[in-house]
Amino acid sequence: MITKRRLVSILIACAGAISIPAVQAQTAAESSMARIQRTKTIRIGAIAGAIPYFSKDIASGKWEGFGPDFAESLGQKLGAKIEYVETTWGNAVLDIQANKIDLMFGMAPSPARREVVNFSDTLFENTYTTVCKKGFPAKSWAELNSPENRIVVDVGSSHDQLATRVLPKADVTRLENSGAATLALQSNRADCQILVILLAQPLLAKRASIGTMSIPAPVETAPVSIGMRKEADASLQKAVNGWLSEVRAKGEVRSVILKNMDKLAGVPASAFPPEIKF
Repeated sequence: MITKRRLVSILIACAGAISIPAVQAQTAAESSMARIQRTKTIRIGAIAGAIPYFSKDIASGKWEGFGPDFAESLGQKLGAKIEYVETTWGNAVLDIQANKIDLMFGMAPSPARREVVNFSDTLFENTYTTVCKKGFPAKSWAELNSPENRIVVDVGSSHDQLATRVLPKADVTRLENSGAATLALQSNRADCQILVILLAQPLLAKRASIGTMSIPAPVETAPVSIGMRKEADASLQKAVNGWLSEVRAKGEVRSVILKNMDKLAGVPASAFPPEIKF
């Protein structure tokens, strides 16, 4: 025989078991903006060693770079604190989809990525350059588009996409990452490496002997944006774009980038050619 006390215990246990999926369903359906407003926290994807985008102080655990600088500015605007979640450029899209992070600063909105995540308006335009062995001519993309020119890029990157589009006749080698591509250039297995200027300048600041940087004509740029989850509620996207419009109007995007290039990468503002705009 089931006592009254035992029956009450069973009913409470059953109610708890039923409520767990309901809570999970409610959490899954919660929009990014609703979660931010509820928790007063924005989860930002961060990548260790991705200077000048992100840099983590090993001793203090503090994040630096223009990604964290922009994130803190946005946090102040939305009245939320920033929580950094470590990721990689390769995993960032998956982490956004899995709702592990709310925003990823510094992400290029490629057509493939637009299929699975949303993007803010353009944060800034990153200019494509070539870092070539010394004495190698690289005045134009047309000049580089020849079978005898050995070009190296990191596979699947925006550098790779540019090479596919503007250098169909060149001898293009695609390696697993930009470090491997740089090593190929350094060991004379390539004539030029394609890099955006925010990566080319720090590379040459550390290894000036590796070659020289050029901005081939016509100037090619890649938009850099902020990735976020695809969802019906567009309030986070609207809030981010509103903040972005304000900081761009104040010239803060350029100042934040140049500050971090100098501080973290050792590249002063004077090192950027006048045609480079942020």
